[in-house]
Amino acid sequence: MPMSGRYPAEALSRFAAALLEAAGTPPDNAALVAEALVDADIEGLPSHGLLQLPMYLERIERGSVDPVARGEIVVDTGARLTLDAQNGLGHVTAERACEIAIARAAEHGVAVVAIRNAFHFGAAGRFARRIALAGKIGIVMANTRPMLPAPGGAEAVVGNNPLAIAVPTGGEPIVLDLAMSAGAMGKVRLAASKGEPIPEGWAQTADGLPTRDAAEAIKGVLLPAAGAKGFGLAMMVDLLAGGLSSGGIGAEVQPLYGDLSRPYGSANLIMAIEIEGMRPIAEYEAVAAGFADRIRQSKPAPGAGPTRVPGDRAVDARKRFDGSCALAAATLAALHDQARRLGVAIPDSLGG
Repeated sequence: MPMSGRYPAEALSRFAAALLEAAGTPPDNAALVAEALVDADIEGLPSHGLLQLPMYLERIERGSVDPVARGEIVVDTGARLTLDAQNGLGHVTAERACEIAIARAAEHGVAVVAIRNAFHFGAAGRFARRIALAGKIGIVMANTRPMLPAPGGAEAVVGNNPLAIAVPTGGEPIVLDLAMSAGAMGKVRLAASKGEPIPEGWAQTADGLPTRDAAEAIKGVLLPAAGAKGFGLAMMVDLLAGGLSSGGIGAEVQPLYGDLSRPYGSANLIMAIEIEGMRPIAEYEAVAAGFADRIRQSKPAPGAGPTRVPGDRAVDARKRFDGSCALAAATLAALHDQARRLGVAIPDSLGG
């Protein structure tokens, strides 16, 4: 079995793209998805990284993901659009939606792209940051299958529904990226794959009892971050993303790791807000950058610190990037299995 360790990021990207291409994905789609997955691992988000690729490949094989689809615009009112993702790879359709939102916001001042029949797109912050790097405010959200109970409940009724907001600073954007659960399901799955416990307060068993067992958490429910506040935000993401797109809401969204032959049915909402015209973009960026610096320089609590703003950890990870990427043994082994199934050569640098 391959060992956990650090592997060349470029080799991982090429390998991931080769697996996707062997499964029928066009080269440009394959390269985009592979880059996004490896970037997540580089930034210290393995729950959104190559861990997900074997499931993507199995869904392609079983027909619930169309590797060729890029999405079709089905509603277009200028600043407001609906994109039918046609069960395409999530990174591909979200990237297209970002391009549309950026262009339409420049024309109309704001753009909202609702997406239905969407698939998992990894970290929402990637796409909000993409919009912010274009000099606009980016807001990105998606719904998932129900994972969270209502306040006082024991039945999962809404997803952990990620939300990301990014603002430009003239340099690296400030990027808030959060799921509405106390801990993301991807992190729970990662802990389960390693046989590690999860933090207290993250989940309940199917019987409604607190648990630190990741496997039991997957079968049970996640708990919302900040109690009723997190639950309320998750519900609103469902109504915005699923509601505006005429897409899935609540239990209409399928388990990501459930019946892999059944489409996921997620919905996304991607917004871009033009700053220029409300105030000069350079002025806004200076205010945002200055505010972030003030927060970073604020007094830390005893034994804690340094103080950070949203997105700093990912920025620091990119600064430390040395060309190699940490990968768990179980993830690499799953990729090896897929390579053997698809007839793709495993590079020597990746344990081939």
